[in-house]
Amino acid sequence: MEKELISFRSDMLKFAWLQLRDEASAEDAVQEAITAALTGKKKYDNRAQLKTWVFAILKNKIVDIIRERARYPNAGTAIDEIQEDAYDDLFDESGHWQDHARPSTWGNPESSYSSQQFWQIFEICLTRLPDNTARVFMMREMLGFETEEICKELAISPTNCWVVLHRARMALRLCLNDKWFNAENRDVEL
Repeated sequence: MEKELISFRSDMLKFAWLQLRDEASAEDAVQEAITAALTGKKKYDNRAQLKTWVFAILKNKIVDIIRERARYPNAGTAIDEIQEDAYDDLFDESGHWQDHARPSTWGNPESSYSSQQFWQIFEICLTRLPDNTARVFMMREMLGFETEEICKELAISPTNCWVVLHRARMALRLCLNDKWFNAENRDVEL
């Protein structure tokens, strides 16, 4: 089991860093998850794949860190967002897509889920988001927090949360459209 856990370590670090945006915290979360897996290996009963089980432990460790941060926030911490007018040039006065900005056809997006290259590009797009915008997105979409819980943990209003999520999704859509779904750019260096 130990060798398998060590083989997951780099993926675990990457996942933790994407959530926490802090190398030391990511390292701590991974180390705690591996330790918990080793000490609790009697609880592992092969109902799930080992990697799935260990990532579930890691996810819980990340949630604990996020909650701890929310209890002791830095003074003046605010959600750094994508600017309010960042996407204004994509739409006309009536709110319709400008011809030059209209989304390309994504074909069958579900087929992208099995592509390792897609996930590498998704990760690149995610890291381009402002840290706290990415954190709100990851809390909602990857860690499964409800909006109310995100608002409580980060001390933001539901409206602010929805706006941040909308902007994060828009930025990810534009990045994925450009770097993955637009076939002309797929093989371009990132």
